[in-house]
Amino acid sequence: MAGLVEEKLRAREQWGQDPCGAEYDREHELGTREFFDEVERYRYQEYAPWMPRLMEFEKFRGARLLEIGCGMGTDLLQFARGGARCTGVDLTPRSVEITRHRFRLYGAEGNFMISDGERLPFQSESFDVVYSNGVLHHTPDTAGSIREVHRVLRPGGAAKVMLYHRNSLNYWVEIILRRGVLGLEFLRGRSTEEIMSRVIEFSDHDARPLVKVYSRKQVRELFGMFKDVRVDVEQLMRDELRFMSPVVSESVLDKLRKKIGWNVIVTAKK
Repeated sequence: MAGLVEEKLRAREQWGQDPCGAEYDREHELGTREFFDEVERYRYQEYAPWMPRLMEFEKFRGARLLEIGCGMGTDLLQFARGGARCTGVDLTPRSVEITRHRFRLYGAEGNFMISDGERLPFQSESFDVVYSNGVLHHTPDTAGSIREVHRVLRPGGAAKVMLYHRNSLNYWVEIILRRGVLGLEFLRGRSTEEIMSRVIEFSDHDARPLVKVYSRKQVRELFGMFKDVRVDVEQLMRDELRFMSPVVSESVLDKLRKKIGWNVIVTAKK
């Protein structure tokens, strides 16, 4: 892992110190069953109840599945419970450690290693499924990472990748309007990318990882080498609507999530 570019070093520092999702449970000690249970409950019941359906955790029984950027192994464990043969890679040694411990704690099987998503250490056509959630928009060469996803997939294999959505409420209201314009960040000479690196990911320190956003059109271009590409938009919590929340019904919120949500999710076949 020698010679990592600055952006990757910042990303590794970010999730080495603040494992992704750990902020959702401050009551229990990291690494305990109680901690992992609470992180899982929050993720799939409060934060993103759409995930089990759209990510299809139960669909890949017997499939060889790779997750790029496994974090604490929350999603990867769901695929393992659904019968997939799981491999998890992450740039951050601590993430690999936590995921390995978590699988052991729950009696699940998997293989885990430190790896750069831009240079996967696998032969071509090694996997039936490649999954990556909220990771590839942090790497300098996102397009190169997606080419790697394509390379390691067997013909007919499936990719499921989540990237941040440029045409989202979060991007235009929180980043552009609230931070950039009203917060005077633009007047201070900060770019949109600099603002996102400061505020998007939870942090108790100052790593400032690279953060990028993509429109539906840009995502389709990134996945242009795949045969069949479906693009979904999701992830909008009621409290993000602020003062509008009391007048927005559940049905309208559901429609808004699919238009201006923070996640753009690609399901692509090779």
